[in-house]
Amino acid sequence: MSRTVQQLREDSRHIFAAGVAAVDPVAAVRRAVVCQGDLLYVDGVPYDLQRYAHVYAVGAGKAGATMAQGLEEVLGERLTGGVVTVRYGHLAPVSRVTIHEAAHPVPDAAGMRAAEALRHLAQQAGVDDVVFCLLSGGGSALLPAPSPGITLEEKQQVTSLLLECGASIDEINTIRKHMSQLKGGQLARLVMPATLITLVLSDVVGDRLDVIASGPTVPDPTTYQDCLEIIQSYDLLARLPVSVRMHLQRGQVGELAETPKATDLAFTRCQTVIIGSNRLALGAAGAAAQARGYKTLLLSSSLEGETRHIARMHAAIAREIRQTEVPLVPPACVLTGGETTVSIRGDGLGGRNQEFALAAALDIAGLDGVVILSGGTDGTDGPTPAAGALADGHTVARARALGLVPETYLRRNDSYHFFHALGDLLITGPTGTNVMDMHILLVG
Repeated sequence: MSRTVQQLREDSRHIFAAGVAAVDPVAAVRRAVVCQGDLLYVDGVPYDLQRYAHVYAVGAGKAGATMAQGLEEVLGERLTGGVVTVRYGHLAPVSRVTIHEAAHPVPDAAGMRAAEALRHLAQQAGVDDVVFCLLSGGGSALLPAPSPGITLEEKQQVTSLLLECGASIDEINTIRKHMSQLKGGQLARLVMPATLITLVLSDVVGDRLDVIASGPTVPDPTTYQDCLEIIQSYDLLARLPVSVRMHLQRGQVGELAETPKATDLAFTRCQTVIIGSNRLALGAAGAAAQARGYKTLLLSSSLEGETRHIARMHAAIAREIRQTEVPLVPPACVLTGGETTVSIRGDGLGGRNQEFALAAALDIAGLDGVVILSGGTDGTDGPTPAAGALADGHTVARARALGLVPETYLRRNDSYHFFHALGDLLITGPTGTNVMDMHILLVG
């Protein structure tokens, strides 16, 4: 059956929504944590609740409130209390866990206060207690506890510098871990000797536990030396605050203790479980596409690199399918996921998903029956109220008819205002989850 562009656009939204629904944190927690009488099973591992005096919850991330909601539904009154930090507006109904709101991606004073409350609760836990740590994307920025001698403002400056130069999330988190009192396994040291169970909603390529939320409860394989190499690779050493530069250099020469490694005793009573990931979301999106009659290919859940380059690769795949029916015969759906980066050179407003759609729009201009949707599963793309945007073969022509010059908007990193003018923003509101981005290519 032939599909109009409007049908393709509606299908892309449906497919995206199906992927997001599959990584709903409440359902994910309930699948991983099961209570049967006095026995609590976490990913199949039993815990006898009669042995524990208290059960606490701590955590940080955009999905923290919904993860806490799921844990409350499982544990009920057995949950003593907790402290979880989320991005402003990413709330959920909870009764036993205190939810703090703070800024992301650049930390703020509210995040500092929340981190201190979390530290206080973690230090209360004793040998007869269980502490659940709920981690999801954004946890690094939402749990700022700067190392002694470093101020919040200096940490904000470093985060902004790294974001602007296009550093990867792995690189940013390596440095965050070595400027923090909680990240890089240091929260596990605080919780010790209590039993520590970490539930993770992965938002990083490869689901690396030491990278997600900067790995506060797992061993840290990175070093101060790694931090300085990253800083030098982006030529940022002279632009760092003096206190941060001195802190990293002191750590490099051994004057400061390294973050805890795999042999540290802090990890002897720990369990960590990934309860949701980008691949799980893409799998559900693929099933939704197949149900709508599309031949579907899940190409990768591990995309990294400059956003506009990755977008143009997707446009090339669209042209190939249209011209040669390779790698799929239409109607076709190609799905990818991951976390690309934007090197900011302009003064506009946008996010990596909106920039993805704009770059793709330029390369599929004039191509009939093609739609590309790019969206963040958390419902927010950069510092905008949009989750992403949609583009099709007519996007560029529609824009020029309105007097818009797509190349100028791309050059200025102003994708938000471009798609706002066209009415093609993907608006979902906060979804309560966060497993990186999904890119959906449909060829009718």
